[in-house]
Amino acid sequence: MQSKIDDWHREHARKPRDAAAYREFLEAIGYLVEEGEPFSITTGNVDEEVARIPAPQLVVPVSNARYAINAANARWGSLYDALYGTDALGDLPPEGPYDKARGERVIAWARGFLDDVVPLEGASWSELAGLAVGSTGLEVAVRSAAARTRLTTPSRFVAHIGAQDSPSSVFLRHHGLHIEIQIDPEHPVGRDDMAHVSDVVLESAATTIVDLEDSVAAVDAADKVACYRNWLGLVTGTIATEVSKGGSTFVRNLSSDKRVVGRDGEEKVLRSRSLLLVRNVGHLMTTPAVLDRDGREAPEGFLDALVTVLAAKRDLDGERTNSPAGSIYVVKPKMHGPSEVAFADEILTDVEEILGLARNTVKIGLMDEERRTSLNLGECIRAASSRIAFINTGFLDRTGDEIHTSMEAGPMVRKGDIESTNWISAYEDWNVDVGIACGLLGKAQIGKGMWAAPDRMAEMLDAKIGHPKAGANCAWVPSPTAATLHATHYHRVDVRERQEAIRAGGPRATRDQLLEIPVAHVPDWTPEAIRSELENNAQGILGYVVRWIDQGVGCSKVPDIHDVGLMEDRATCRISSQHIANWLRHGIVSEEDVRSTFRSMAEVVDRQNAGDPSYRPMGPGFSGEAFQAACELVFRGAEQPSGYTEPILHARRLEKKARAACS
Repeated sequence: MQSKIDDWHREHARKPRDAAAYREFLEAIGYLVEEGEPFSITTGNVDEEVARIPAPQLVVPVSNARYAINAANARWGSLYDALYGTDALGDLPPEGPYDKARGERVIAWARGFLDDVVPLEGASWSELAGLAVGSTGLEVAVRSAAARTRLTTPSRFVAHIGAQDSPSSVFLRHHGLHIEIQIDPEHPVGRDDMAHVSDVVLESAATTIVDLEDSVAAVDAADKVACYRNWLGLVTGTIATEVSKGGSTFVRNLSSDKRVVGRDGEEKVLRSRSLLLVRNVGHLMTTPAVLDRDGREAPEGFLDALVTVLAAKRDLDGERTNSPAGSIYVVKPKMHGPSEVAFADEILTDVEEILGLARNTVKIGLMDEERRTSLNLGECIRAASSRIAFINTGFLDRTGDEIHTSMEAGPMVRKGDIESTNWISAYEDWNVDVGIACGLLGKAQIGKGMWAAPDRMAEMLDAKIGHPKAGANCAWVPSPTAATLHATHYHRVDVRERQEAIRAGGPRATRDQLLEIPVAHVPDWTPEAIRSELENNAQGILGYVVRWIDQGVGCSKVPDIHDVGLMEDRATCRISSQHIANWLRHGIVSEEDVRSTFRSMAEVVDRQNAGDPSYRPMGPGFSGEAFQAACELVFRGAEQPSGYTEPILHARRLEKKARAACS
């Protein structure tokens, strides 16, 4: 199919764009499939975190136990800490001990947030003098203990901890998410507060995707076993890791649930951990972890499906601490069109039969990150309509596939300009439109992609509110702190109301818009602009690949060419390598341009990592596996299946591990 598309673009090179002819061609080769009659998914037994609670979503590499535990525990997060320790207020905190002036700014921001989402009758949370639980609900003292008021919507109060007249915590609920107001007169912050409020804690990452795919570097049996062991530990609650911090060492475990007293006076439990989904690998790769009788590698997706579901079955057979509804959630990436989704459904049916699970116990999270899936999204959902519990958009992988599929169409616009092209906005709208039309509301998540700059929280607060406004009931964030800040957006936007408005308004995007290719028809870039683009892409590839190959790190905060830390995984590597491969193919840059840029950018990356004692420089020899892998990703980029990075990265990582074992 790719070969036919390449031939079509070569035949139509330098001709005016004929959208109708292009679409007819894609239909003729089966790339575009006919859209069937309207339908609604029939997914059942879905937990409320997936079906009814709009909230941030974390994605965490399963290979790192510490990160995985932190993500699972990120169901709740301190708003005070998130505001104080980041640039969310517009600047960074001063070095040294607690700065009281900054603390006052944090408290003012948090009280303003409470005023906006859970207001008081005739008063502001900034006037709070005390909280108590009375026979009619939450009693709020303002200015002085003698002046009392209540919530504008009293039913927002749902629970408390401690004595009624002096609770240690009060819980409110808004748009499905809890807000905990902690009260502690002995706390350094609480003792100076008129109401002794020590923190405002938000329910944050209601769901977490535990990842075996793009954010990990698992290339052999040892790597896969380590990943599976951590996943099993998360499911059973037994995972623990030793952490050294601030000169002390301690063991980090999974959080225990919060036991509270409800409005009715009865004890109840609030979940303290994210609902865990597990992302398997796609259909492409095989793994040496399991060989058949002839020594051939097993499909890695088969192995992931069987082992991750087997591990998750422990939850269903036990106390169901992860899924009270009795489901297992497998996120499946890198699928191209309805047939591949149907194949994933078939695999999971086989797994259920092998393990004695009821049909459709395992739910599918469908990653809408490949071009043929986007264009046929409704039929992809139909192919697993009894399992679908999640769809999302992924700009980076989706763009990488856009470039690869249309490699012969011409030189692509600069990478930073792709985000402003028509097909991107159409893609984001189309995903939500189709999800709503297929009946996902109240049954499944409609998600949006990652905020990649973990140190730029002020920008995230300004920008990422666009995701719930777009009708997404979850969106990815790079850290637990970011999850807490992003949680404020789900209080400010009623996502269900927004989704209903979108449904009433009808579709906002069309297939024809999705088929617009981001080609620069008359490139007018200056030599300086071309060099800047090439350097930016090459530096990003090298900064990521050198850690992947040499250290087995599949996702980390990598400094970009301007020393800004960005979360990088294989998706970011895919788009950068495909972009250079495209410009190389169309003569925007030469092979020597690329090679010399890789050498100079390797020196930049070496300097950026000079403080890492485990780092091994790529220069001056530029002969190591990491540097060679980075070059191969570009020079062999056009021939890689869908532009994926895995085949090259896996091969070079295995070489590195073998050489290290012999030294």
